[in-house]
Amino acid sequence: MISPGERDPGSGVPAPGAEPGAGATRGVLPRGAVSRAIWLLVFWLVLAGADPADLPAGVVAVIAATWASLRLLPAGGTRRSVAAMAHLALRFFYESVVAGADVARRALDPRLPLRPGFVTYPVRFPPGTARNAFTTLTSQLPGTVPAGEESGQIIYHCLDVDQPVVSQLAAEEAALSRALGHD
Repeated sequence: MISPGERDPGSGVPAPGAEPGAGATRGVLPRGAVSRAIWLLVFWLVLAGADPADLPAGVVAVIAATWASLRLLPAGGTRRSVAAMAHLALRFFYESVVAGADVARRALDPRLPLRPGFVTYPVRFPPGTARNAFTTLTSQLPGTVPAGEESGQIIYHCLDVDQPVVSQLAAEEAALSRALGHD
């Protein structure tokens, strides 16, 4: 006899009286799988081209990449803001250009003051993907690079500790938080 909530071992069908959707994970695509697969297919086509002879390999690669993507980064409950992501991308591009120009200027003009040192920043993101994205983005700030972590705070090496590094980091964290839907 099968009790409510169990599956009939022979058929895989939920027993009578089981809650709707109970154990109904077999045969159902995880949320976000289709959109990820589409983006990965587009990426494949950009890289490899649309040669029909390559499509079987592309389909296999997309399926494997989608599976790995969903295992490594399951679909979350937060809604990402497309406008905030676009703003973040533009900000990242701008900060990259400014950082490159600032470091080149400091390297080529010996009269500019360099006061290298370390600054700690109490990041609000928990350890994981968002914090890793934050440290990647902030590595583009002029004259700073994440150098480690201590007691939940990220340590940054700076070319000039007299610059407003902590306020720049706070602005970057707020922009990323908006883009990820954490605000």
